[in-house]
Amino acid sequence: MTSKNVALKATRQNMIINRTPVRISFFGGGTDYPPWLEKKNGAVLSTTIDKYIYVSCRYFPPFFDYKINIAYSRIEHCNSTDQIKHPAIRECLRFMNVSSNIEINHSSDLPGRSGLGSSSAFVVGLLHCLYANKGSMISKEELVQHAIDVEHNWIKENVGYQDQYACAFGGFNLIRFNNNQSVDVIPVSISLDRIKQLQDHLLLFHTKIPRIASNVVKEQIKNIPKSTEALHKIYEMVYLAIEILNSNAKITKFGELLHKSWMLKKTLSSRISNGKIDKLYEKGLNAGAIGGKLLGAGAGGFLLMFAEASKHKKIKSEFEDLTYVPFSFENTGSRIIYLSR
Repeated sequence: MTSKNVALKATRQNMIINRTPVRISFFGGGTDYPPWLEKKNGAVLSTTIDKYIYVSCRYFPPFFDYKINIAYSRIEHCNSTDQIKHPAIRECLRFMNVSSNIEINHSSDLPGRSGLGSSSAFVVGLLHCLYANKGSMISKEELVQHAIDVEHNWIKENVGYQDQYACAFGGFNLIRFNNNQSVDVIPVSISLDRIKQLQDHLLLFHTKIPRIASNVVKEQIKNIPKSTEALHKIYEMVYLAIEILNSNAKITKFGELLHKSWMLKKTLSSRISNGKIDKLYEKGLNAGAIGGKLLGAGAGGFLLMFAEASKHKKIKSEFEDLTYVPFSFENTGSRIIYLSR
């Protein structure tokens, strides 16, 4: 083969783009951690929303003095996976046995480290891209299992299991974790009118307080043996919430249950909330909110408030220093939205 042919072959490349949604978890957070599931069942009620993580990858041609090109909030030019500073990218490439000639780009609709499962969404999306880049189709269940493996065993993060399932499958789901290690993703059957009612009562605000979920969760996991009663109540609230949605009860009952759940969740660890978060939440209640919660592990990120539409203007006014984020539920999950060979 001539040098010209070698060069032409080298410039052939794939461009693959993945879109993976972030999620809002309403009830059950904390019952999806391994120490709890060793003895008890867990359950989470969550939905993905129309805010996404985008990951693209392609074959990186050998014309440069580096073999791996990575772009996220930083730019990394590396010659081996060991040189990569981004832990999720490094470990995903190791997991997939990709060591060179790869370009990866990451962008997002919302900031990371904010309680919407964006870290897991990124791992799910990147693995989805890398499998597609190898010409492999992978099921959502396999994608979840590989993402959990990478996060728990390769990156060694203190994370649960709900985010990977929510982001990969998409939709409004009951995610049931059985202590025999099986997991059921069950779409919650709700009328379109009821879904609209629920969406019309939700307000999402970014507190502008970043945090690393793994650090916050560490104490919560340590406290699981002495949090059994609270976690059992949190688990039961998942099914109470589904009953409310599937009944003729006022949708405001859902908001009241959110409030009770948030009060319980704060007892699981001293790091879940703080004085600033408590003041924000109280300000929302005083402005007319029925309930709400800090999303994700806690300590910062996004604040979800539940209120009747007539109270929204006042609540937004009270939270004028925060960033209001309008959103809708979505049901696509992780998808390859572009593939060019």
